[in-house]
Amino acid sequence: MERRHFLIGSGVWGLTLLALGRSAVSRAGESAPVTIEKIHKTDDEWKRLLTPEQYRVLRREGTEPKFSSPLNQEKRRGEFVCAACELPLFASEMKYDSGTGWPSFFRTIDGRVETKLDFSLILPRTEYHCARCGGHQGHVFDDGPQPTGKRWCNNGVALRFIPA
Repeated sequence: MERRHFLIGSGVWGLTLLALGRSAVSRAGESAPVTIEKIHKTDDEWKRLLTPEQYRVLRREGTEPKFSSPLNQEKRRGEFVCAACELPLFASEMKYDSGTGWPSFFRTIDGRVETKLDFSLILPRTEYHCARCGGHQGHVFDDGPQPTGKRWCNNGVALRFIPA
């Protein structure tokens, strides 16, 4: 293959992937659409409301060190809510021990998260955010337990647990 054909083909493939990443925003839930009122704040407002680590993860799409979250051990009944806006994202019945070092869930509460493709590690992954405030929560993978086969791998610092 000539170099220019390779470069043209690579550019078309790259633009296709970029377009997919921008258009792949969807709701994670599969039932009827749920309307969540959005919260919009400035960076300065978020910095005042969040700890530095919460800000890094929720607003800058960072990742906390694995096995650092006390939520890994949380086994009580209750809800896991977004640490930034308190929108319930997961019920305790959705949590399981994935052994990965991050709180993991096999599904979300319908309509509470939005997904998009993430190319930060070159290969695409599905990233998810709180549907209300846009706070980065983690990534979803296809290696979870039944009934969904999904693993919603969450940063513990991005969540708060509210006991039942």
